[in-house]
Amino acid sequence: MVVLPTLFFLGPVIGAIIVYLFLRMQVWSKPDAQAVASHGLWVGIIGWMASSLQGAMNAGIIRANPMGSTAPATPDQIAGALAWPILACLAVHALGQLSYPAPKAPRRYAELTVRRIRDFLPGKLAWTTAAIFGYAGLAIAWIAALPAHAALPPSPPAPPVSPQQPGAPYGPSTYRGPSTYQGPSTVPGPSTFQGQDGRIPGSDMALWLGGALLVLALGTWLVLLLIARRRQLETLDGSDNRTLRTIATNRLLRTVATIAAGLATIAGNFAAQPAPGAAWQSSWFNVLGLINMAVLLGMLWWKVPELPSILTVRKTTTANTLRADPRTHGAARLTISLGAMLGVVGGLALLAGVVVILIAPPPLNPWPFPVLTTIGAVALLLGIAAGEMLMARNYGRAEATIQWPRQPVSRGLLSFAIGSALVFAVAVVFAMAAEVQPLTPKTWPIVLLLSAVVAATGAAAIVAVRRRRGIPEGANDAGLDAAMRAISMYRIVRTLAAYCLGQAAALLVITGDAWYTLFTPAGGEYAPAPSPAITAGMVLAALAVIVAVVPVRSLFHAIPRGEAAKLGERAQ
Repeated sequence: MVVLPTLFFLGPVIGAIIVYLFLRMQVWSKPDAQAVASHGLWVGIIGWMASSLQGAMNAGIIRANPMGSTAPATPDQIAGALAWPILACLAVHALGQLSYPAPKAPRRYAELTVRRIRDFLPGKLAWTTAAIFGYAGLAIAWIAALPAHAALPPSPPAPPVSPQQPGAPYGPSTYRGPSTYQGPSTVPGPSTFQGQDGRIPGSDMALWLGGALLVLALGTWLVLLLIARRRQLETLDGSDNRTLRTIATNRLLRTVATIAAGLATIAGNFAAQPAPGAAWQSSWFNVLGLINMAVLLGMLWWKVPELPSILTVRKTTTANTLRADPRTHGAARLTISLGAMLGVVGGLALLAGVVVILIAPPPLNPWPFPVLTTIGAVALLLGIAAGEMLMARNYGRAEATIQWPRQPVSRGLLSFAIGSALVFAVAVVFAMAAEVQPLTPKTWPIVLLLSAVVAATGAAAIVAVRRRRGIPEGANDAGLDAAMRAISMYRIVRTLAAYCLGQAAALLVITGDAWYTLFTPAGGEYAPAPSPAITAGMVLAALAVIVAVVPVRSLFHAIPRGEAAKLGERAQ
């Protein structure tokens, strides 16, 4: 019995270690402004994904049918469903501050002024978040006076009436002669009662939600205190350091505001549960859910500040400015246009995948999702290889020296790609164990075959980048060839990492129902939410989409521009 609590806490601890190591890799090798900005972006992404309250949306509802979908109704279930997303989100943002490198210079820069939380709070966002917390508190206080409802279990179906004895009472037929009845073998009796869900007392539910909101507010204040008290990064100047704290505060407040709105939605779903009786309905509408959706969209679109040093560089190295600058080499223009084309291809593949999933979800029709993911990845990789061939034809010269970048792929991206491949391997192993039954359709062999095709295409794209003819360089555009190859390698590795995550998501969603077959819960009680495999698959699918669309703007500043590039372009 001691093993279960140990395993219960071992998973979150391992997850926290993995998140810390991943975030630390972002700023490990080169903690410059660009790496720090990427680090902050991933803190926001991981924190947002960890904050989902989907498993607690039906908290406090007592299901009438024990064989149907379950909901957190007991104290331990409600506590777990509410606590883990809140604690996980706060932990991710705290790990984001703790994973910054410590000062290594012999002299440490110190500020005489005391850093306070209000010095880094974005004014409008802070007041908006406070208003959302107040709204959630009112919604929770509203349900405190609601009464409890007992669940009414469904009644068993009545025995059928024999067609040969239309007036006989319900029960087995005694007629044994030949039958001339051509219709159904039985005549249905009275309608079967489907049962009516109940709910726990509103005061109990308000205590749980109020406690969760209080923990969220207290944890937010502690993380804000950590953001303010964290040591300065010696690789950034004072302006970047101050803006970095504002960025961290922005991402934290946007996420906790969404969680607070989610707690209000749970309260609204609890209040919308109709009382059993003659007017009971099997479905209802939660008005507070619309507010939650509005808050979610608003927080997603809320602007995040940028580091001043990056903003200065970005203004001169955007795709539009590079196209408009007459000093930009033609090869760089081609690379920028190729990026736009790849974005269109990826968007079309994503749209097709969404349409297919809506028409035929993976558990019903498992094949389209892996096939579409493969088609999208192959199309992107072939597009990259075709761009390299076109660049070699238009701007490459056989006598030019091939300039291979000193670090073709950053350590952070390479580590993430390796981690994505390991996640895919774990998903394959899980699918193999889940589909071991003789009559179960096998999904993992076709996924492995498709993955071999993608791997071969990726290898061909890497060879095309590596063996492409060099681009002649002048004094003012030295490093152009290496910059173009680094951008292409970034796109290839990004595509392969997104593919691994997407296929892992497909396997987990398709075979997720077998989780409780492989891991039977103690006592036979199943969790009140979708299986962990399905939840993990949904998270991986969202992460795959994010990785696939991460732009390559961070490498544009490495593209040299000068008169020599312009003259060289004319000469060719």
